[in-house]
Amino acid sequence: MNNLRIFLLLLLLGGICACTTANAPVSTRQQKERPAVTVTSSASAQSGRKHNVHTVAKGDTLYSIAWRYGHDYKSLASWNRIKPPFVIYPGQVIQLKPRLVTQASPAVEKPARSSAKPVVKPQTETRPRTASNAARAAIHWQWPARGKLLRSSSPTTQKGISISGRTGQKIVAAATGEVVYSGSGLRGYGNLIIIKHNDTYLSAYAHNRELVVREGETVKAGQQISTMGLDSKGAPVLHFEIRKNGKPVDPLKQLPRS
Repeated sequence: MNNLRIFLLLLLLGGICACTTANAPVSTRQQKERPAVTVTSSASAQSGRKHNVHTVAKGDTLYSIAWRYGHDYKSLASWNRIKPPFVIYPGQVIQLKPRLVTQASPAVEKPARSSAKPVVKPQTETRPRTASNAARAAIHWQWPARGKLLRSSSPTTQKGISISGRTGQKIVAAATGEVVYSGSGLRGYGNLIIIKHNDTYLSAYAHNRELVVREGETVKAGQQISTMGLDSKGAPVLHFEIRKNGKPVDPLKQLPRS
């Protein structure tokens, strides 16, 4: 009798263990089949946008921003609806590309018919619009400094020329115009002066030691605007550029032979 009880007890314990072992894989399978959570970052979605705009910093002008990115200042003004005298403010976001117009043109309603007779105005003689005198006037270029013409492979020199001299040497305006930038906000140019000669041409004078003219001043060809400073290698150099509609042109084709 005792042997029968022991046999039944062992049989019962064996069934319990078998049930426990059979249920274990179900729990493991449920854990493996849980869906994975994917985390996305918004930084990558916004990374492409930052290259299409410029946030105005203290000292920036529309001309210096256009110079930095190789655009015509008139294009930047048009893209951002900035009217003359092209005043901008720190923190303002400047679009570096034309805005995309996606809205459909509104429907134009036809005017209602009227029995009244139209008013006929006397014809007046109209003259065709002409460019401003400043834009039409020929520019008489002259050398901004005396010295030896240097050849270099630096990024800025590929857009202009470099003239060696001595520290403190006088730098003059290469042509008559208005100073539209005088500062040190453009990387690679040091103390920089940009002069607007007309609606088409700008000239720039980089690596100055002292700036003797301010923004808004009108300067004449040959008038001193700065003194020669040092470039990134510590050599006394003037870097000079001319740009036509925002694009660099070879100054040697504009300057007189010397």
